Amino acid sequence: MESLPVETAEKIILRWDSTASEDARDKMIFSGDRDEADLYLQAVDEIQRSLSSVAVSDKVNSAIQIAMARLEDEFRNILISHTNPFDPTTEDEPPQPQDPPSSTSSPKYPHDSENDDVDSTQNSNASALFRFNSDGAASSAASSYRSTSSIREIDLIPSDAVYDLRCIAERMVSSGYLRECIQVYGSVRKSSVDASFRKLGVEKLSIGDVQRLEWEQLENKIRRWIRAARVCVRTLFASEKKLCEQIFDGVGTAIDDACFVETVKGPAIQLFNFAEAISISRRSPEKLFKILDLHDALTDLMPDIDVVFDSKSSESIRVQAAEILSRLGEAARGILSEFENAVLREPSRVPVPGGTIHPLTRYVMNYISLISDYKVTLNELIVSKPSTGSRYSGDPGIPDMDLAEFEEKNPLAVHLIWIIVILQFNLDGKSKHYKDTSLAHLFVMNNVHYIVHKVRGSPELREMIGDDYLKKLTGKFRQAATSYQRATWVRVLYCLRDEGLHVSGGFSSGVSKSALRERFKSFNAMFEEVHRTQAVWFIPDSQLREELRISISEKLIPAYRSFLGRFRSHIESGRHPENYIKYSVEDLEDAVLDFFEGIPVSQHLRRRSE
Repeated sequence: MESLPVETAEKIILRWDSTASEDARDKMIFSGDRDEADLYLQAVDEIQRSLSSVAVSDKVNSAIQIAMARLEDEFRNILISHTNPFDPTTEDEPPQPQDPPSSTSSPKYPHDSENDDVDSTQNSNASALFRFNSDGAASSAASSYRSTSSIREIDLIPSDAVYDLRCIAERMVSSGYLRECIQVYGSVRKSSVDASFRKLGVEKLSIGDVQRLEWEQLENKIRRWIRAARVCVRTLFASEKKLCEQIFDGVGTAIDDACFVETVKGPAIQLFNFAEAISISRRSPEKLFKILDLHDALTDLMPDIDVVFDSKSSESIRVQAAEILSRLGEAARGILSEFENAVLREPSRVPVPGGTIHPLTRYVMNYISLISDYKVTLNELIVSKPSTGSRYSGDPGIPDMDLAEFEEKNPLAVHLIWIIVILQFNLDGKSKHYKDTSLAHLFVMNNVHYIVHKVRGSPELREMIGDDYLKKLTGKFRQAATSYQRATWVRVLYCLRDEGLHVSGGFSSGVSKSALRERFKSFNAMFEEVHRTQAVWFIPDSQLREELRISISEKLIPAYRSFLGRFRSHIESGRHPENYIKYSVEDLEDAVLDFFEGIPVSQHLRRRSE
C-alpha cells in the first residue's frame, strides 16, 4: 500500500473528528466499510511517522490527539458490541462424583430413619439437649469435590474483532496512550466479568456481610460459590487472560498482563473474599463438612489458579488463595477439637424415656460417619493425635485412653476412637440419672449397641476404628445386657428356690404350705411389676430386643416350670390355688414378648383359660 501524504492523512483524521462533525459522531469507522478502517489506520501510521521528524507542526500534534481520541472510542465500541454473551450453564463442568447433598433439608438433629416414630419426642427436644446445630452432619455419604477437569478457554470476542482491537492497541501504545488503552479495556471487560458474576450468582459481599449471615443461608451460598469458582477460574478468568494475550501480547512490555490484572483483580478478590470469610468465621461443628467442601474445591483449583495468575502482578491473588486454603484446613482442625469438647461437655441430665438411644449418640455417630466419608481430605489435615485423658489434664471429668494401644493407627482414626470414648464417658454419666439400676444398664446397652451398629454399617468407619476396638465395644454392650439381667432377674428367680420351703418334724417331713404360698405370691408380684415396668422400656433394634427376650426366657421359663412341677400339687390340694398359681408357663412366655416394646400393657397379665 502506497504511503499517504501527511496532508491527506490529516484530512482523513479530521474527517472522523467526532467533536467537529455530527456525521463522525453518529458512525463508527470499524463498524462500516473495511477499506475505510484500513485507510484510517494508514492515516494514523503516517501521522505517527511524521512525529519522528525534527519539525513537527501543531497541526500534526493536534491530528494525533484527535486520532487517539477516535481510536479510544472505536476500541471501546468494539469491546462492547462484539463481546460474546457468557452463558455459565454451557460452561459448567460435567457432574462431579456425587457431591455432598444439601444438609439444609435435613433435621436440625440428625437421626436414623428407623424408629423415627418412637424417638420423635426425644429428637424434637434435642436442640435443648445438645448445644449446637447439626445440619452439617445430616448429609448422607459423599466424599469430596475432587475433579479431573481443568482450564477450558472460550472466545469472549470474535477473531475479526480481536484483530481490530490489536491494530488499535498497537497504535495507541506506540503514540504513548498506553494508560488510556488499559483503562478503557479494563473498564469494559470488568463490566462484562461483573455481568458474568451475576449470572453465576456471585454476590458482592464483604467479609463482614458474610459473617453476619445465618449458617443455613451460607450453606446454599457455599454450594453456589464452589460451582461459580470453578467456572470463574477455569473458564472466565482463563478466557480473559487469553483475550488479553491475543490483543496485547508483543505490543509492549507485559501490557497483556497489566490489562488482565486491571480486569480481573477486583472480581477475583470479590470471589475469594467469600471463602476467606468462611475460613475465619466462628467455628462450630455444623460447619465442618461445608468447610471441607470448600477446602476440597479450592485444593482442586489451586493448580489452575497458579496457571491463570502466574505473573508477578497477580501474585497477591495466588497468595490470597493459598492463605485461604491454609485457614480452611486450620478451621477444620479447630472444629474437630471443638466437637470433641462439645461431646464431652454436653450437659443434658434428663434421662431419655425407656432407656432408648440418646439423641447425642445418634448425632455423634452420624457425624463421625460423615467424617469417615471425608477421610481423604482429613487424613491430610489431621496430623497429630489427641491429647487424651486425666493423666494429661489432671481432670477426672475426662476419660483416659491409652494411645499406645493405637500406635499403628493414623491421627484421624485415633481422633474418631477418642470421640467414641468420650461419648461413652458422657453416656455413662447420663446413665446414673436413672433411678432404676436395671434401666441404667439397658440404656448403656442400647447406646453402645447403636455405636457398634453404626461402625459396622460404614466400611470406611469400620476400617479406621478397627475390629479390635469394635470387639471391645461389642463386649461392653453385652456386659451391660448381662448386668441388666442380674439387676432385674436375680431377685425374681430367687423366689423360685427350694431353700426355706421344707420343714422337718419328729415323725414327718414335708413342704411348708404357708411358706410356699408366700413364695408364689412374691414371685407373682415381682414378675407383674417387672412386666408392667419393662414393657414400656424400649430396645429400638429388633434383633437385640429379641436376643434379650430369648436370654430372659432361657433363665426364667425352665426355673418356673421346674418350680411349678415340684410344688404345684401342694398348692392345688389347698384352698383357692388360683390365688397363688396365677400363671402358666405359657402365660410367662407370652408376657416376655411384651418386654421392651415401649408400649404400656394391662395391669394384669393375661391368664391361660382354665
